Amino acid sequence: MKVLPALIFSFAALAAAGLQAQADPPRRVVDGQTGETRPWAAMIDDLAQADVVFVGENHDDPNTHKLELAMLQELSAKGRPVTLAMEMFERDVQDPLLHFGMGHMDEAEFLKSSRPWPRYATDYKPLVDFANSKDLPVIASNVPRPIASEVSKLGFAPLATKSADEKRWFAADLQCPTGDDEYYRKFLEAMGTHPDASADKFYFAQCVKDETMGESIAQSYAIGSIGGKRPLILHVNGAFHSDFHYGTASRTQRRLPGKRIAVVTVVPVADISTPTPDATERRRGDYLVYTPAPIKK
Repeated sequence: MKVLPALIFSFAALAAAGLQAQADPPRRVVDGQTGETRPWAAMIDDLAQADVVFVGENHDDPNTHKLELAMLQELSAKGRPVTLAMEMFERDVQDPLLHFGMGHMDEAEFLKSSRPWPRYATDYKPLVDFANSKDLPVIASNVPRPIASEVSKLGFAPLATKSADEKRWFAADLQCPTGDDEYYRKFLEAMGTHPDASADKFYFAQCVKDETMGESIAQSYAIGSIGGKRPLILHVNGAFHSDFHYGTASRTQRRLPGKRIAVVTVVPVADISTPTPDATERRRGDYLVYTPAPIKK
């Protein structure tokens, strides 16, 4: 019987270690400007001085989502008001997000009303739950998918026919240059296609998402600034939307001139000790965070 307390302590220690490992996966932080490896805590201290922080993710990487949660937790502990904004929710479900956060709606009703992404329970629920537990605003930043889909098929023309209510779901100011625009060229390269009318429409749909998310972030910053506060907006999105400070990042910067926009790109790799990013790769973000990729079976 004397062994029992030791066993209990051992099991508790193992459980705590398991929780720590789950919340704090291996990572290597690389400074995008210098290429030097930096401590995680130094990155957090620096990001806490920004106005908007983008976290560019691979949507299906478990470690990335744990690191996003760690960023939200640690940035919210720095004493500034923090707002969580997410590509994964669309503007027309802001009300369910708000009521769920206020406790006016249970989770089942919230999920039924908010069209969560398929992996919400494992990937994004921890972020929303933490934000709600700390009374942090959660912003549905993206354009509704049916609107983006219409643009991908028909271009911008359908937007002019929307009702006044529907026009609230996408950005009022849409600037979507083609031709020699570098983001446009990177989009076509990622799509594996060449410039033509069909490819341009897909790009316009991407641009409507970027512009809408950028406008949502700028509006959230303005609301957070009421009373003279300096808020911090943490925006979670697919990496292509913020890599190289293009996409949503550039649309946000246009709307928040003079504010500091920081980009963190999380990169799953086989071995976090081996990547040595060249100058082009380092341009993807102010920080690159390498984390172990899932082992394929």
